[in-house]
Amino acid sequence: MIERNHLEILRAVAERGSLTAAAKTLNLTQSALSHSVRKLEQQLGTAVWVREGRQLRLTQSGEYLLTLAGRLLPQFEHAETLIGQFATGQRGSLRIGMECHPCYQWLLKVVGPYLDRWPGVDVDVKQKFQFGGIGALFGYDIDMLVTPDPLHRPGLVFEPVFDYEQVLVVADGHPLADARWAEPADLAKETLITYPVEIERLDVYARFLLPAHASPARHKTIETTDIMLQMVAAGRGVAALPRWLVAEYGARMAVRPVQMGEHGIAKQIFLGLRERDQQVDYLKSFMTMARDVSWR
Repeated sequence: MIERNHLEILRAVAERGSLTAAAKTLNLTQSALSHSVRKLEQQLGTAVWVREGRQLRLTQSGEYLLTLAGRLLPQFEHAETLIGQFATGQRGSLRIGMECHPCYQWLLKVVGPYLDRWPGVDVDVKQKFQFGGIGALFGYDIDMLVTPDPLHRPGLVFEPVFDYEQVLVVADGHPLADARWAEPADLAKETLITYPVEIERLDVYARFLLPAHASPARHKTIETTDIMLQMVAAGRGVAALPRWLVAEYGARMAVRPVQMGEHGIAKQIFLGLRERDQQVDYLKSFMTMARDVSWR
């Protein structure tokens, strides 16, 4: 019978690279670890790994069990964390994953009131995932995903919570500053500053430049919104950001939003979660409060 400790051993060996290091991580003796695996191999009738010199190589069966460990162990650990929180009077935990660089300012408007309403819920925000946001949801690394570009998969649900417009951001003295809208060709001599995201996931490319077979003179990536807008204000380039975010910064930086194209680019922020978690009260409450956030 495959037991949890077997999966933990396989994961530890894969992560640590040797039986000795894995045994130390799991607080086992190397002989106890080896005995546990040998017993499993006898029950399954197949080897889990083979030795090649000093190295261990997983067999096909071992590779399958390691994949199984990657799916099941995070769920066990998540369940134990929640039950421990319930036992100590906490409500639970809400781990929010971010696939939207400029959404932090929006998220802050939700998290503050949410913490007041749910004092027993522990909130954490994560941005980098080993397998991306969808994988993090399926792997129980996060409980909710904030994204403007949902990828619908069986077992997940995404709900729109906030509408916004993606705009071009230029300096006050820029030739486009007073234009009703910008055309893709207007960026032919510009440095376009974006977050470090794949081009196909950037709306300024996917919905503005590429359909018109246009491109900027130069493409530069910057991770932080403040630095990006400071560069724009200094005339070092243009950027594409949500209109609400430009309004927040516009009071203290010499930048202006310009509509992209005659009809603009309409977007939404979505919150995604596992289908089975839809009725968890503190998750439902976060969804409701996210819809109520307003930007003035």
